Amino acid sequence: MRNRFDRQLSVLNREMIEMGALCEDIFSKVLIALNERNKEVYEEIVSLGSEIDRKERSIETLCLKLLLQQQPVARDLRQISAALKMITDMERIGDQVEDIAEIIPFIDERSDSVNTILNKMAQASITMVKESIDAFVAQDIDLAKKVLSDDDTVDECFDEMKLALVTELREDREDGESFIDLIMIAKYFERIGDHATNIAEWVIFSVTGVHKEEDL
Repeated sequence: MRNRFDRQLSVLNREMIEMGALCEDIFSKVLIALNERNKEVYEEIVSLGSEIDRKERSIETLCLKLLLQQQPVARDLRQISAALKMITDMERIGDQVEDIAEIIPFIDERSDSVNTILNKMAQASITMVKESIDAFVAQDIDLAKKVLSDDDTVDECFDEMKLALVTELREDREDGESFIDLIMIAKYFERIGDHATNIAEWVIFSVTGVHKEEDL
């Protein structure tokens, strides 16, 4: 019985890794769309978003079977419950990348300062996503904690973006709609960073049995 349960846990781990890879892939596509003004890549992003949704449902079904059909011990129970939480955040990352892709065709050329901040924010966000998933795979608490601290970088970039756009809006009041689109993209990147933070917190919980909220 335990051997069968361990095999199912291995399947769960593999499915989680595959879903994480899909999140990294869809994020890479939106960076191409953002930097190369590539509108065609949107269809690829939508397709990847659908794959992420399917993977979430598949993992959720597997987790529920493990909980209902087996009697997981404490460590196993933490792993399964953390996986259920993490797939929700990964699915939302996919959704928000799709939201970014929908806006990209409507934004005009950006100034160098805005472009620099946006790219810095995007790179920081995708690094957080990658490292949170790597932390799960390796059960690496130190890497998960790094993700938590890196969220400050994304938040700082968002504040910089707001200031930069306010400055430019004062100089060009006729392009307000484009500025709104840019702040929306920056906000989505900030939310993606928050979801990566959530994943990292659940990684820590799966290993230690302690969630950040319990330390408050």
